[in-house]
Amino acid sequence: MPQRVLGLNEIAIRVATSSFSDRPAFAHHRRRSSASNNSASAGGPRVSPLRLGHQAQYLQPPLSPIPGTPNPQMSLSRSPSPVPGGGWSSPGLNINTSGRSSPSKSSFAGPNGGSVTWESARLKSQGISGYPSFSTQNHGFFTRHMRRISSSLPSFNTAADDRYAEKEKPGRRRWNIPLLGKARAVVARMGRKWKIRALIGILLLACYLLFYITPLWYYWRRTSWLGGGEKFLIILAANVGGGVMEWKGAREWAIERDSVRNKRKYVARWGYDLEIVDMSTKKRYAHEWRESWEKVDSIRNSFRKYPKVEWIWWLDLNTFVMEPSYSLQRHIFDNLEKRIYRDINEYNPLNITHPPQANYLDPESSSAVGDGNIDSVNLILSQDCSGFNLGSFFIRRSEWTDRLLDIWWDPVLYEQKHMEWAHKEQDALEQLYQNQPWIRSHTAFLPQRLINSFPDKACADNGNDTRIHYNQDDRDFLVNMAGCEWGRDCWGEMYNFRELSYYLNRNPWERFKEDLVAVIWFKLTGQKVKCLICRQSCLSTAAGSPPLT
Repeated sequence: MPQRVLGLNEIAIRVATSSFSDRPAFAHHRRRSSASNNSASAGGPRVSPLRLGHQAQYLQPPLSPIPGTPNPQMSLSRSPSPVPGGGWSSPGLNINTSGRSSPSKSSFAGPNGGSVTWESARLKSQGISGYPSFSTQNHGFFTRHMRRISSSLPSFNTAADDRYAEKEKPGRRRWNIPLLGKARAVVARMGRKWKIRALIGILLLACYLLFYITPLWYYWRRTSWLGGGEKFLIILAANVGGGVMEWKGAREWAIERDSVRNKRKYVARWGYDLEIVDMSTKKRYAHEWRESWEKVDSIRNSFRKYPKVEWIWWLDLNTFVMEPSYSLQRHIFDNLEKRIYRDINEYNPLNITHPPQANYLDPESSSAVGDGNIDSVNLILSQDCSGFNLGSFFIRRSEWTDRLLDIWWDPVLYEQKHMEWAHKEQDALEQLYQNQPWIRSHTAFLPQRLINSFPDKACADNGNDTRIHYNQDDRDFLVNMAGCEWGRDCWGEMYNFRELSYYLNRNPWERFKEDLVAVIWFKLTGQKVKCLICRQSCLSTAAGSPPLT
């Protein structure tokens, strides 16, 4: 009877149902998976190994042995193992077991001549016996953003440094943050519109830093086409020597320090020049001591020292700029025609007859407003309750000014009248204004509170005068503690107005802390913060009370 040659699958099925049926269950599963892999690699239909075995056992007729083979059962040494040299990779089927419990990753020749590994066979077996599962490569947040997070983390410089031997020594490991790489990554992820917006924002920030933070703030505001600050000079009258036969105490030094600091901050903000002159007594002539008359000579010398200056603003030492955000241009000179008045009859505490009446006067000198041209104004001052006040006034560079300064400083005039003039150079100017019509036509007046507000105790004979005294609600520009050395506390007034100026000119962050956080803290704990104490001190300034401690 002709004998038919058994196929590889039939041999595997017979071996599976032979004397190895008493092997453990995991060995049967291993053999079935290998058989299914062979069938899958042969290109057959995807059928489970168990069903395939049953079909081969019950549906096919028994076959006779292969010619030339012994009748006993087939030995494992001649089994169709995919491992070169014979033997199965499973411990249950290998005689010379090596103790491995997992399939070997060695390759064998597939049905199509390709190299097939047990790993690929296992994956194919999983695909046959079960449903394939879909999973992304980025399983979580950290996996998706691992590169971005790792690039933003700081890196350590692990270079050896012989200077530090101990572990806790500082400087052993230093931070090395990749800022440039991080910036490049951020720019690369930005769209075109966001790049344009970022560029505009960087340019605006650079301009702000360049013109408002750096020293260029001062220089660009000095230029005539941006700020025009070089046209203005502030002269502050210091009193280093303390006056005639008098020494300054701690309060006088404190007043001078606060006043000088206040003026320096103001000129640094707006690009003006500042000249601090020494008003100590100097014997200019052999027969005279002209204390406080030095301002006339100082103004004349300052015009020579600063050739580009057009206007000089004279300030006494007991003055304080309350609103440093006001520039002279915006506050006065940009709208000078509407700020000043040239007819002294609008406010005339000296009862000066104006305009002068004389047949020899020209129309300009006999007019109450001069020639009416704003460019002809060369002297601007204010009036208090007793007349002219030279604690804060403006004078312009011109030939008229040179002539006025020469007459004002005339020693003959001083010799004849200085015993009658209690206010010295101030009374001398009043005398010149009354008797010299050519001075009236070039002189103008500003409301006192515009450049020279007084505290409540100054000129207080008639009570609070809205024309003279400082008003916090109107945010007056400057305060002049005139006459404080005659029975008043100069340091107390300077301190109160200084704190009030700081309080009124707070930035938004300071307002948030002092108006909200400090108030809440006071309600919760009952403890006053320093800013609240300063606020009470500031509010008491209007009543003229001494500073709180």
